[in-house]
Amino acid sequence: MIVPQYWAEAKVKDRISGAQVTIKRFGWSDDSEAAAEAHARQRAEEAMTRARAGERVRRVDHKLTYNGAEGLPIREEVVSRDGETVMTRNVYGALCLNTPDVLFADIDFPQNPPTRLTFAIVLIVLVLAAALAVAAGSGWLFVGVAGLGLWGSGGLARTLVRWHERRHGGQPALVRSAVETYAQRHPDVHLRLYRTPMGYRVLAMHTTYDPMSEDSRQLLLALKADPLYLQMCRNQKCFRARVSPKPWRIGLERLTPRPGIWPIRPERMPARNAWIQDYSKKARDYAACRFEASYGSRTVDPKAERVRVLHDRLCQAHDDLKLA
Repeated sequence: MIVPQYWAEAKVKDRISGAQVTIKRFGWSDDSEAAAEAHARQRAEEAMTRARAGERVRRVDHKLTYNGAEGLPIREEVVSRDGETVMTRNVYGALCLNTPDVLFADIDFPQNPPTRLTFAIVLIVLVLAAALAVAAGSGWLFVGVAGLGLWGSGGLARTLVRWHERRHGGQPALVRSAVETYAQRHPDVHLRLYRTPMGYRVLAMHTTYDPMSEDSRQLLLALKADPLYLQMCRNQKCFRARVSPKPWRIGLERLTPRPGIWPIRPERMPARNAWIQDYSKKARDYAACRFEASYGSRTVDPKAERVRVLHDRLCQAHDDLKLA
């Protein structure tokens, strides 16, 4: 996990095969701005050397806050550090806890039916339409029935999912049951379950995990964690949890000035700091998540416990506050 304190950008130009080529690269460092500038220059020169050799290289690094696809570290303001745990402020202003080996998994309630269910309904509709058309000897019947079925397949899938959820006590009950079942089948695990505004969060207490390992991948898949989050964990080599409210849930717009990608120009810092002050004041009345239960063993890894204490305090997870 790399969450640099300093960032810089370098630009190099050259003519290759008669064409002007400009390459820009970011650099980063925990030591100084000068070290970040030197790193940016080094990366830009290395890219230009590959371009001169005929290799197709990306002309610019994309300015994104949390994207490991291009091998870039987390590009957010470092608010504090606690050992290996790093607190950052994300692009819309919320605080995020980043840890190299204590596993978090956010499980959002699905808003749409599973693709496989919709596909199965479509397939059944087409088969029935074909059977009716053959029996009636009418191609138009196939077109009509198939068209009507395809039009209504999404609604039918949603109805079936909602029926299944109600039959099992709703979405929260389904998630709790899944976590409890996993813990029963793997009695060595110790999982803490937190309610979030849109679902649940799981914190593994029994051991630490390498985000690149198959063990962590299998646990995240078993918990049905967000696939994008799973990929980000592997790309950035860390686990991550939002520990303060989303601003629009507490009556604020996103972080200003926008975009809030770090670092920002010095002349824009007063407006940013004013927004943060207002946000911090309003955020005190809300919790990012609420602790509900523990499942499995009582085994506690010391590093996981240190992260838990920090996480629970920042999230206000044991206070009777509205979730945001």
